[in-house]
Amino acid sequence: MKALLRNLKALTQFPSAIVGLGVVFAMVVFAAYAMITIPYSEAIRLWRGGDQVWGDTPRNARPAWFNLFPGNNLPTTIRVDSRHDPNLKTRQEVGEELTAVDIRLPFEFRYDGFPKELNVTFAAQFEARRPNVQMTWVTPDGREIRLGDLTLRATETFRISQESRLERRLGGRPPEVGLFANPDDPSRALHGTYELRAEGLVFEEGADIEAKLVVFGQVHGLAGTDHRRRDLMVALLWGAPIALAFGLLAAVGTTITTMIIAAVGVWFGGIVDAAIQRVTEVNLILPLLPILIMVGTFYSRSIWVILGVIIVLGIFSANIKTYRAIFLQVKQTPYIEAARAYGAGHGRIVFRYMIPRVVPVLVPSFVTLIPTYVFLEATLAVLGLGDPILPTWGKVINDALTQGALFRGQYYWVLEPALLLMVIGFGFALVGFALDRVFNPRLRDL
Repeated sequence: MKALLRNLKALTQFPSAIVGLGVVFAMVVFAAYAMITIPYSEAIRLWRGGDQVWGDTPRNARPAWFNLFPGNNLPTTIRVDSRHDPNLKTRQEVGEELTAVDIRLPFEFRYDGFPKELNVTFAAQFEARRPNVQMTWVTPDGREIRLGDLTLRATETFRISQESRLERRLGGRPPEVGLFANPDDPSRALHGTYELRAEGLVFEEGADIEAKLVVFGQVHGLAGTDHRRRDLMVALLWGAPIALAFGLLAAVGTTITTMIIAAVGVWFGGIVDAAIQRVTEVNLILPLLPILIMVGTFYSRSIWVILGVIIVLGIFSANIKTYRAIFLQVKQTPYIEAARAYGAGHGRIVFRYMIPRVVPVLVPSFVTLIPTYVFLEATLAVLGLGDPILPTWGKVINDALTQGALFRGQYYWVLEPALLLMVIGFGFALVGFALDRVFNPRLRDL
């Protein structure tokens, strides 16, 4: 304990170590926040969800902080739902079993840009006779534009942006542009209060209609959205615990097993040591990345299967020879001879005397090994071999590349996960280099 406290005190003498520890601590807090606010099962559900989960989210929207830049006034998503405000709907009996339902969905629009899409979703209650509804768009300057008529099912979505007949009536402009265009300057949106009127008829006692208007914006959330409308913040948050867990488990699995095997080989020597060295030399010529690609292509892309293969292939790595050189020196020390003289067993000598002796020297390499495996997992995901159900940083980059994000100017889609990968690598590298100067006597005065 005293040695640990002494080393930690020495570590604080290096400004780079303090910065690195701060970065690592921030990433751990970031990962803990992700697991607390979004449980694992919920993160999987959100990442695999389709329109049922992300139906009200714009597609390929930029982060909301884009509006902080001068000259940007891009619209955010607006939702108006008659179920949330009873004042938006009126009912009037017009005949026997015939009721008129008038729904008005007003909203303020003060943006310079145009929305991405417009959708109206109806929820109808009836038994046999389906309700009818007629939709009208009212602009701030009083113009009324007929959108269309519908005979409703229990749930019906009218995608205004995909109405080709409406587009022709608007002079060939997409509906999300033509319905908002300023008559004096069609390149800009008209500011003011818009309203969607849905005038419906129900033909049964107890039948009813509800409506929800979604005006999809060009910006959304802190991280933006992808081509499947998913909020990228889910992947950016949950990418942290997955990356840290993968890197830590891989580093622990390979380092501890490699150290034990090297110590056993040195202590017993002879055929045991020779066998370990030959297996290591064979393993050194095996290409790790192509093997992982083969496993991901022909067997499984599960992140835990990939982790197991990495640990198995990493056991007999080049580090065995490094550890062997250190253990050969430890084996010749007087206290090992003393332990042998008073009858200590093989297991006691290996695990109580030899391994603890070299652990401090190997701590720096262990710390710097963590981001190595984090980048390896991200590399596999970028190549399309990542776990298909987990929201990881590499998977986000892969989706961005396959969807041509860089060619479309959606740089945030690539830069956000890439920046987090660089930050986590930067933090562990600073800590590892500082630890190397603390534990390596030859570097302390440098």
